[in-house]
Amino acid sequence: MYPFTLERPATVADAVKLAGAGGKPLAGGQTLLASMKLRLSAPEQLVDLSGIKELTGIRKDGNAFVIGAMARHLDVANNAEIKSAFPALADLASRIGDRQVRAMGTLGGSVANDDPAACYPSAVLGTGATVITDRREIAADDFFLGLFTTALEEGELITAIRFPIPKRAVYEKLRQKASNFPLVGIFLAQYDNGVRVAVTGAGNGVFRHKGLEDALNKSFTPESAAGVKIDASDLNTDLHASAAYRANLISVLTQRAVAKALG
Repeated sequence: MYPFTLERPATVADAVKLAGAGGKPLAGGQTLLASMKLRLSAPEQLVDLSGIKELTGIRKDGNAFVIGAMARHLDVANNAEIKSAFPALADLASRIGDRQVRAMGTLGGSVANDDPAACYPSAVLGTGATVITDRREIAADDFFLGLFTTALEEGELITAIRFPIPKRAVYEKLRQKASNFPLVGIFLAQYDNGVRVAVTGAGNGVFRHKGLEDALNKSFTPESAAGVKIDASDLNTDLHASAAYRANLISVLTQRAVAKALG
């Protein structure tokens, strides 16, 4: 790595000051530290957020869960209230990466990084969650802007995410076995005001699929999802899968998700 200094603030206010002065926030480090080891990233100062207790809590607030940005994937996966009231979110967290990633990686770090194949962004977008920062609240539909790009401003820190609890939800993914990232992941959530379908791993960022949402709002059945033509023109082709294959996966995984949601 290139040389850097490390700061460990104990409060959000101190972390915000350091980030505002140019420090690079360090959450779980699952992406940042790897890029630093490869000398692809060279921050002069890291601001380690792991000592800030106010960023780690998980609580039920009415019909929503408010999860601190520094909650580890294992914290979410093992939380009894989430497993009972929102099992799809606990299931998603339990299958991110491998055991080391789940023990170190954080909700806020994953969402702020916005990797186009990350699991958590699909849950945030698929539930219409709210990203809470030190400055404001950002609706999920306004937060994800493209490849590794979000609505966060320079020095702005995610402090928590508020997930509205759906009537039913399922996360389905087909993982790439070497990396454990999904080739395609589908987060399906049904609320009183409609169905949301978020797709990860298929394009240059997480996105909602309006065609699938419209079809499932009319008829919440696997057959309805199967009748939606998935356009492959904006999907990724790489050494793991073609755009056409990913388009087929979007359809198949959504059908499976609906079938599971129906029990």
